[in-house]
Amino acid sequence: MKALEEKILKEGKVYPGNVLKVGSFLNHQIDVSFMEEIGKEFHSLFQNEKITKVLTIETSGIPVACFAAICFGVPVLFAKKHQTKNLSDDCYSTEITSFTHGNTYQARIEKKYLNSDDVVLIIDDFLANGCALEGLMDLIRQAGAKCVGCGIVIEKAFQDGGKRLREQGIRVESLARIAKMNDDGTLEFIKE
Repeated sequence: MKALEEKILKEGKVYPGNVLKVGSFLNHQIDVSFMEEIGKEFHSLFQNEKITKVLTIETSGIPVACFAAICFGVPVLFAKKHQTKNLSDDCYSTEITSFTHGNTYQARIEKKYLNSDDVVLIIDDFLANGCALEGLMDLIRQAGAKCVGCGIVIEKAFQDGGKRLREQGIRVESLARIAKMNDDGTLEFIKE
């Protein structure tokens, strides 16, 4: 998505350790008009699937998932990273290691919100090592639901997550694929 690549180049900032900050429009402050366009793009990519739920993980994937879900006319379900007093004990649970935060946590979804009749599209803001997506797919498997694919806003294609998932036959559609993040703070996209 050319507009996304341009926005990343204009507003993004590359930090040491292959960290890309896009807080001005995606994961701190939300550019809602732009996220609406992102949602429409995911809808155009997956419109032939009979999606019943859009699934993401808290926190930064939620706004993107919401705009996609509006286009599909389905609910958004997000996996919670923390056990809270208002979260039932009757949950699907999986362990996920976060590239960004460098920690491991349990992601949970209450069983009453995901079942074997669901056809699920996973949406997330970033794809690096693929651990979050693998965890979400594990939750879908536990429920006996069907995953039709993963829609990713920004993929760090130089890391192995996307490649590994595609090799498993999982449909991964990334709107911007970064080939390289340079020490001088610049980045390069994969041209397809």
